[in-house]
Amino acid sequence: MASITSAGIGSGLDVESIVTKLVSLEKQPITDLQTRTDTIKTQISEYGKIKSAFSAMRDAAAKLANPSTWAALTATSSDTTMATVIAGAGSGAGSYALSVTNLAAPQSISSKAFATGASVGSGSMTIELGQWSGSGTSSTFTGKDGTSPVSISISATDTLSSIRDKINGSGAGVLASVVTDANGQRLVIRSKDTGEANGFRITTADDDGNGSDANGLSALAYDPTTSAVAMNLNTAAKNANLTINGLPISSATNNIEGAVDGLTINLLKGGTKDPADPNGVNIIPAQSTITVGQDKDSVKKAINDFVTSYNSLMTLMRNDTKYDDANKTAGALQGDSTAVGLQSQLRNITASGSTLGGQFGRLSDLGLDIGSDGTIKVNDTKLTSALGSMGDLKNLFMGVDTTDANNNGIATRWRAFADQVTGFDGSITTRTTGLQARVTANGKRVDELNDRADAYEKRLRAQYTALDTQMAKLNDMQSYVSKITSMLSSSS
Repeated sequence: MASITSAGIGSGLDVESIVTKLVSLEKQPITDLQTRTDTIKTQISEYGKIKSAFSAMRDAAAKLANPSTWAALTATSSDTTMATVIAGAGSGAGSYALSVTNLAAPQSISSKAFATGASVGSGSMTIELGQWSGSGTSSTFTGKDGTSPVSISISATDTLSSIRDKINGSGAGVLASVVTDANGQRLVIRSKDTGEANGFRITTADDDGNGSDANGLSALAYDPTTSAVAMNLNTAAKNANLTINGLPISSATNNIEGAVDGLTINLLKGGTKDPADPNGVNIIPAQSTITVGQDKDSVKKAINDFVTSYNSLMTLMRNDTKYDDANKTAGALQGDSTAVGLQSQLRNITASGSTLGGQFGRLSDLGLDIGSDGTIKVNDTKLTSALGSMGDLKNLFMGVDTTDANNNGIATRWRAFADQVTGFDGSITTRTTGLQARVTANGKRVDELNDRADAYEKRLRAQYTALDTQMAKLNDMQSYVSKITSMLSSSS
């Protein structure tokens, strides 16, 4: 309300100061309530952080309680320059002998040299994908199922560069490029994909009337079945030829999938010619051993990730509930029974262990030691050794006891506990709801006290205004009496 600046004129009192101080005393409970509300809001904020940390811990525990974590496999090749390998779903532990005679290859041909920017000829060229068999004049060509020959029109002004662009834009299943050497420019064409079925032939309809004389556009022809082979064969289309544990395999690509369930083998190198063979026909296959085993590194990472999230949660709760005697400061939740109880329950689960883990009964058996501050310290050497007994380790974390849930694997109990306390009616949610209700109640009480203080101020100002009026009348009367008295004294 607006201040009455004239208050006190009649009485001579500092009414504004008196009213301000009295109203301030009346509002003191409001300040106390707001201070308590700020403290409660800080507690709500800390519970929000704890809930988030519990959720992160829950996710890390769920990974350790997930069978896929323990089923993960890793595959290695004894010669990574020859082949690399990836283990996927469905693969099984084992060892496989890999022998590669040759890699899959695309067909590649090249033209004779032309002067830079020279015209080749005009007419049309037709490119057809398919598989070659035989050799020389006995060659046969079988078109690839699902494809059709592609015809490309060539004009007299086209150079090798523009012919290259037309081929690449035709969708014929081949890739063209122009290579320049000491003799000039050459057109190089290769299959887009590797494998015997992705060979190709090129026939030409040369506007000079002769499609096989290697002059004009026929200089770009390649069709051994008609002896129109003006272009040179650099590489024949080939399948990769290999054996796995002695089983012969032919593959159109160098990515071998399905030969061994769940394994993808990427071939990088084939065999070499036998130096003892004067004809250079015999090939010495490249050799490698593929080993598939459990992915210990991913399990170890999952365990360490959990320890990190668990320690973050325990450190947060410890800081929130402790009293720092040196600095005489208390954590935001110091003395809060819910927070202290959560901390105690979590430590009990972590320390209790399980009988399902065979040789591992407690976390300390595998190098996870609980410190005096409640956090877990990892002995990496001991943990690495424990990974050699994956079955027992798995049961310690994710085993299920159908007769006693308290004996379930530790990760299973961690996850269940986190689900419980962060759930709709969990202790964190319930406690936060209770604290929020107190904030709301305090807010209403502050409004009530503010209304009461406003009414009190109005009453005070009304009273002092009345006092001012009365005192003004008395002062006027005193002044009148003084004048009369003075006049009477003068006349006598």
